Amino acid sequence: MRRRIQALISVTAVTLLASCGAHAPGTPQGTASVTVTNCGSPAEFPAPAQRLFINDGNMISMALALGAEQRIAAVSSMQQDVDVLRRHYGPVVDSLRIGAPEKPTRETVLAHRPDVVVAGWNYGYSEANQLTPDGLRKLGIAPYVLTESCRQPGGGSARGIVEPWRALHEDLTNLGTITGHTAQAEQVTADLRSRLDALRAAPQAPEPPTIFVFDSASDTVFSSGNLGGPQAIVDAAGGRNALDDVRDTWTKVSWERVAAADPDAFVFVDYPPQSFQEKVAMLQARPGINRLRAITEQRFVNLPYALWTSGPLNIDAAEQVRKELERWSLVPPSSITPRFDDRVGS
Repeated sequence: MRRRIQALISVTAVTLLASCGAHAPGTPQGTASVTVTNCGSPAEFPAPAQRLFINDGNMISMALALGAEQRIAAVSSMQQDVDVLRRHYGPVVDSLRIGAPEKPTRETVLAHRPDVVVAGWNYGYSEANQLTPDGLRKLGIAPYVLTESCRQPGGGSARGIVEPWRALHEDLTNLGTITGHTAQAEQVTADLRSRLDALRAAPQAPEPPTIFVFDSASDTVFSSGNLGGPQAIVDAAGGRNALDDVRDTWTKVSWERVAAADPDAFVFVDYPPQSFQEKVAMLQARPGINRLRAITEQRFVNLPYALWTSGPLNIDAAEQVRKELERWSLVPPSSITPRFDDRVGS
C-alpha cells in the first residue's frame, strides 16, 4: 500500500535574537542573528548571511529559487548540473563563483571566507575530509545541514529524520530566513504545494506501479529508501518506490533485491561516472535481471542528479515521471503538464 506523504506545510521555528544576546558563530557581538531548527535542533546564523558556500546542485537550486544568488560567495560540485540549472534559473548560474569542481576540501571552503556553509552528510560534509558542522562551528562559521541528510539517532549511517516533502519545505523556509528572502521562500513553497496538490488529485492506478530508483551499481546497487527525495517524487507521480520499506535516504541494496522487486519501470539518476547507457547495459547483461519486464519493455526515464536529490526541482521530476508513467499506461491519463523536459538520453 502506498505510503501516505504528510502535508507539505510544517512549522519551522524561527526566532530573531536581540543583538545583546547570543550570536551566531562568526558573527561579531552586536550583529543580528537568527535561529532556525535544523536536524531537529536550534541552530544560529548571521541575519542575513552575507557569504554562503554551497555544495551540490540541489542546494544551489534552493538558493537560486529563493533569489539569493547575491548571498553566494562560492559553490562546488555544480558542474554536473550546470545545464539543468541554466534551464530552470537562467544565466545567473554562469555568474556563480566556482570554489571547487567536485566536493570541496576544508581548505577550499575556508579560502572563500564564508559566514555560512550549506552542505549535507554525504553531500560535502564528511569526517574523512575533515569538513564537518562541528569543525566549522569551531572556526566561527555557521553550518547548515541539508535536512534530507540529517543523521538518525543511534550513531549509525542511516540518514533522514522527516518525510522528504517536509524536509524540503523546512530547508526552503530556513534558507529563506537565513538569507533574508522569506517572502520568496513563501512563494516557492506555495508553488510547490499547488503543483503537489495537482499531482495528488490526478487519477491514480488501482495498484501503484512499482518503480526502482537506479543511481549507480557495482556488486551492489545504490538506490533510495523512504526518506530520500525519490520517495517523494515517485509517490507524487503515482508510483510506489520499490524500497519504500527501507528507513533511509540514499542506500545500497543487493541485486537480489532488484530482482525481487520486479519493478514496472526504472528511473535513473544521471551523473558521472556511470552514464545512462552504461547503467542500462549493466541491467541488460545481468542474469536474473535482464528478463524483468521493465528491462524487456525498456521502461526507463533518466533525469539529472539535481532533480532527484532533495531540492525545489523535485516537483519537476514528479511531473515528468508522471507523464512517463502515463505514456506506458501504468497510471491513467491526466491534465498534468510538466513545465520542463529534463530527460537525458532516454
